Amino acid sequence: MNQAVSTAQAPAAIGPYSQAVLAGGFLFASGQIPLDPATGAIVEGGIEAQTHRVLQNLKAVVEEAGLSLEDVVKTTIFLDSMDDFAKVNEIYASYFDGGVLPARATVQVGKLPKNALVEIDCIAHRG
Repeated sequence: MNQAVSTAQAPAAIGPYSQAVLAGGFLFASGQIPLDPATGAIVEGGIEAQTHRVLQNLKAVVEEAGLSLEDVVKTTIFLDSMDDFAKVNEIYASYFDGGVLPARATVQVGKLPKNALVEIDCIAHRG
């Protein structure tokens, strides 16, 4: 049976979807954009601040499900500009720094919700 996961420590969904869904031992977390959960506004400070906020939001959702970032097996990074890849990669590495690193895809997209510069989703496994 599928179970929705929701936390006030990450922004509420801005559409008809769950922050994450637990299904068969897997957590499927929706893409997080750099919204401050307290204000609902995009954080200021460019790609660095936005990447930290996205990963903090994603971590909060994963932890609400009783998992940790070490349980993440796959991520997808969506970038407004591939010119930001190195900066995002450096910050990402500080959150995923132990054990087996998740598989990952990174793509440049035409536009992200609310004109965000970065969005990241993930799949985690309760192992």
